[in-house]
Amino acid sequence: MGNLIATRPPQPWTAPTASDPVAATLRLPGSKSMTARALVLSALAGGPSTLAGPLRARDTELMAAGLRAMGAHMSISDDERWLVRPHPLVGPAHVDVGLAGTVMRFVPPVAGLADGRITFDGDPQARTRPLGPLIGALRSLGARVDAPATGSLPLTVLGAGRVAGGDVVIDASASSQLVSGLLLAAPRFDRGVVVRHVGPPVPSAPHLRMTVQMLRAAGAAVDDGTPDVWVVEPGPLTGRGWQIEPDLSGAVPFFAAALVTGGEVTLQGWPRSSAQPVEQLRTLLQRMGGEVTLSTAGLTVRGTGTVHGLEADLSDVSELTPALTALAMLADSPSVFTGVGHIRGHETDRLTALAREFAALGADITESPDGLEIRPRPLHGGVFETYHDHRMAHAAAVAGLAVPGIELSDVACTSKTMPEFPALWSAMVTGKS
Repeated sequence: MGNLIATRPPQPWTAPTASDPVAATLRLPGSKSMTARALVLSALAGGPSTLAGPLRARDTELMAAGLRAMGAHMSISDDERWLVRPHPLVGPAHVDVGLAGTVMRFVPPVAGLADGRITFDGDPQARTRPLGPLIGALRSLGARVDAPATGSLPLTVLGAGRVAGGDVVIDASASSQLVSGLLLAAPRFDRGVVVRHVGPPVPSAPHLRMTVQMLRAAGAAVDDGTPDVWVVEPGPLTGRGWQIEPDLSGAVPFFAAALVTGGEVTLQGWPRSSAQPVEQLRTLLQRMGGEVTLSTAGLTVRGTGTVHGLEADLSDVSELTPALTALAMLADSPSVFTGVGHIRGHETDRLTALAREFAALGADITESPDGLEIRPRPLHGGVFETYHDHRMAHAAAVAGLAVPGIELSDVACTSKTMPEFPALWSAMVTGKS
């Protein structure tokens, strides 16, 4: 079970309660996952790249800062268009990972390609997040890594300007990012890489498909035709223009608001073909009572005001667990979520945190080793600890739509992926932009 670290700033944020169905058309920030991958691929490319519609948030700014510290040129002053010019990677440098899984897992393989010493550390909670499989994989591929016996931060990569690459076996059941981190840097390894996963299923498969898709778009040769095996050939990456999609995970609380209130929410700028798990989300929301449509206006979710319970394996879309848990609290029948034991190693132990905080508001909720069981009953207000976790804040906000008096201990943690969240949320609920 992961560590739960709670702090309580002096002035909690009261989640607004909806008196009417919400009716909102939103343009949300770009995908964190796509922005992070585009930054890494751009820093390793043979020419300049641009990111259109990137996410400006703590995680992505830390990613840009880490790559810049090693020598990549990052121009991110324009919110709508970032420019990356690759440059030889060198140390010494220090990378602050904050609490970002993408930074702590994507940048160490890149650091192996730098010439010099690259150190990594982050927020106190970051030292509890699993990195051991990645550290072991990098060592077996020829990189020199100094790290605690616990396989965690802080760590140092002693870059030699190159990584031999080759075959590696890894247990990535704790996070798909462990595989993505190796694959993103692999075209620059001398022999590329053959990654074989051995262990329980890798969670968040759509994120791995995104990694492969973006690698190919940058010119890499990738074979993912064999289950649990990924082959990346050595070769140059091409600088290009990246169009970053709106962030689907960040949109889910807003879509949930449509179901809770019987309203309608449209996310503008949604592409016809998406690298994110739109179909999985569509199925889940429809089963819970929503109607989901994609048109030229965007991705629209409509609710009836009645939320249905759901039994679902969420292993592919585990980031949605907190918001869906809040929805399940307000449903007309019980819910059972499974396949998400790995989110105990996210920003906090999300399963224990969700069970603890909703129980404190009167919920009948039980955690299992890999999920949650929810039996809806009336909730009451109270302080909801967020544990520095943006998804916990989203869950509390969704519940607050129907339950007056839910106070978030720290809504500022949403700046990790969406600094605008409190303002956007309040405007949606009140109908005032």
